[in-house]
Amino acid sequence: MTHHVTRFKVLSAGIFSLILVLGVARFAYTPLLPLMQQQAGLGVAEAGWLAAINYAGYLSGALIASRISSLVLKDRLYRIGMVLAIVSTLVMGLSTNLMVWAISRYVAGLTSAAGMLLGTGLIMNWLIRHNHRSELGIHFAGIGLGIAGCAGAVMLFTPWLDWREQWFAFTALGCLLLVPALRWLPPPDTSGLTTTGQKLQDRPPSALYLRVFMAAYFCAGFGYVVSVTFIVAIVNQLPGLAGWGNLVFLAIGIGAAPACINWDLIARRIGDLNALILAALLQIVGILLPVMVPGLWAAMLGALLFGGTFIGMVSLVLSMTGRYYPGMPAKMMGKMTLSYGVAQIIGPAITGQIGAQLGSYNAGLYVAAAIMALGAGLLLLLKLVERRDARGLERVLVR
Repeated sequence: MTHHVTRFKVLSAGIFSLILVLGVARFAYTPLLPLMQQQAGLGVAEAGWLAAINYAGYLSGALIASRISSLVLKDRLYRIGMVLAIVSTLVMGLSTNLMVWAISRYVAGLTSAAGMLLGTGLIMNWLIRHNHRSELGIHFAGIGLGIAGCAGAVMLFTPWLDWREQWFAFTALGCLLLVPALRWLPPPDTSGLTTTGQKLQDRPPSALYLRVFMAAYFCAGFGYVVSVTFIVAIVNQLPGLAGWGNLVFLAIGIGAAPACINWDLIARRIGDLNALILAALLQIVGILLPVMVPGLWAAMLGALLFGGTFIGMVSLVLSMTGRYYPGMPAKMMGKMTLSYGVAQIIGPAITGQIGAQLGSYNAGLYVAAAIMALGAGLLLLLKLVERRDARGLERVLVR
């Protein structure tokens, strides 16, 4: 098999795995949420808790990923995660018991970590070994395709299928995605060298840099999760926009699909941290547009902006961790994702409670925008820390 065919298959395996664990197992819940509230009796606060439990599963997976060093074990857990993604989707349609749903959402969260962290780590490792580091943005396109795909599928299915049949349709779709996700990812190479014989050397940042970076990423996680979990319900409640929520969610996915490649190019021009600051500021605009400017166009533009930035921030951060730790990218990815993941548990739970009190989730978006603004401030602080660390390194080299 030629090298180009192998590279195409490895990148495709990554894209299909992300569509499976994020589009099917995790994010199908968002466009199906209004339907489950109408047809299956799911309450407002309970919907928030189910989302929070999903992120708790993701957080547990991130914790596991941050502790594992063995590439062989990562590969095995990734493959188990892909199968569990399908099982957790099937279970959603088999019951109306809140406890069963909660277990399903927790397992779905675990599988998203398997795809997003272990799978991405394995693919990043393969790309770095074969000197294709710059192509990670292509892999992350799977996140946007997953979100757009599940929103499009729900819009297509809703006239014909009830909430339960839609979960079964997503299960069937997952089975199709499973085959390339498992078959096209080669077993991991455990040698510490690239194919040209260079040694994979880790260059970790300072402890202060890492702490500020994790705090900024926590803010990004909060800003992301509130919009992505409740946007369908929020838009459906806005004056004159009832029934348009799924279209807006589709716009998030469309904005997200090319975002990683776009932000990769922007980062090469202006630097990683500058690109992250720009993405954070644009994301604040995307979060606030639907609730501050009336009408469908504002909601759609906000969704495109939001989709095009949140995914860019994730891919920029994970690509940076790959540069710091080329040999073991998933370990630092796991730590970064823990901070992102904690925010993803707190965000939906707080927004669900605010929603139950005020009868609307809108206030959650204002809170999310404020926390994103704090995150942008922390990224500016990170630039100062980076300069300080560079000066310290210079002094060490001069000595």
